[in-house]
Amino acid sequence: VQKKSEYKMRLVYAHFPINATITNGGKTVEIRNFLGEKRVRTINMLEGVKVEKSTGTKDEIIITGTDIDRTSRSAALIRQSCLVKDKDIRKFLDGVYVS
Repeated sequence: VQKKSEYKMRLVYAHFPINATITNGGKTVEIRNFLGEKRVRTINMLEGVKVEKSTGTKDEIIITGTDIDRTSRSAALIRQSCLVKDKDIRKFLDGVYVS
């Protein structure tokens, strides 16, 4: 393995601050307070993928792994867990986006 692939994702919110907690040694992400909901979204990373919070930038998580397919699929799982349902997606732009 020569290179690791890395995805940087930003937590974007207008009113309710999204809280992302990394648990299980970087294998699991818990997303809380998305659009003010009480539901906790738990996303397990695929095998060989680790997630960590960015030290320099606020509201940013970094996903790293050796396999680019598993790394990008893990980023997609986080993205898909925070889709806005039953609201106008042009107005409600909250979510977790790859930057």
